[in-house]
Amino acid sequence: MSLSNPKAKISKVVKVNWADRWQVYQRLQELEIPCQCVTGEPLCVELDNTKEAIQLWSVVKQLTASRRELVVWLDDCWDMKACTEEN
Repeated sequence: MSLSNPKAKISKVVKVNWADRWQVYQRLQELEIPCQCVTGEPLCVELDNTKEAIQLWSVVKQLTASRRELVVWLDDCWDMKACTEEN
């Protein structure tokens, strides 16, 4: 596998609480991100692009972060200034 190949797929073992991994798996399936969740094994995810990596991060963050962390994260998102193009 060449690191310079932008089309290379990345397989990732995701360490998630055993109780949460089924929810992560279900959400990734809804997002059409290839993943495998076998009994007694960690969750394995195949990422094809940056968008899928961010979606994986977001799904895991929603289940593992405290409510306070999620509130701060959302507040920070609302505070971001949108870039606009003037025509």
